Amino acid sequence: MFSAAEIAELGIQIEENGRDFYNTLFERSPDAEAKGIFKYLAEAEEKHIKTFEQILRAAHQYEPREAYPQEYFAYMNAIAAKYVFTRRGKGAEIAGKIKTDKEAVDMGIGLEKESIVFYEGMKTGVEKREQGLIDGLIKQERGHLNKLTELRKKL
Repeated sequence: MFSAAEIAELGIQIEENGRDFYNTLFERSPDAEAKGIFKYLAEAEEKHIKTFEQILRAAHQYEPREAYPQEYFAYMNAIAAKYVFTRRGKGAEIAGKIKTDKEAVDMGIGLEKESIVFYEGMKTGVEKREQGLIDGLIKQERGHLNKLTELRKKL
């Protein structure tokens, strides 16, 4: 089971892996447009790390409302267990195995979708004042998804 602070730390891990994933793709891509989008996404993930660090500072004192004890943490544990970007060092490792920009974009689209699902779950477990921050992150992740989907059409 995860505590609220541990869930915020998972958010940081997800964003660090995303940053490393897109930085590796930026270094390896031969396509100028794809490189530009990968660089933009790596920089956006870096900003998200700062947001999760802010949430982490507040999370140490929060007790989420639950229908029954540990329900929230069991739910987040179920989501995180299947999400590869909650494991340290996976971003660059996964990107290093990708052979084409199409494959990279398809992987990025899947990872952005998983991030949105994780953050939607996370939103219910943070204090109300941090929920707006999570909403902002979800909106930005949706924007990343749109950028990658548009790039996929051009490749």
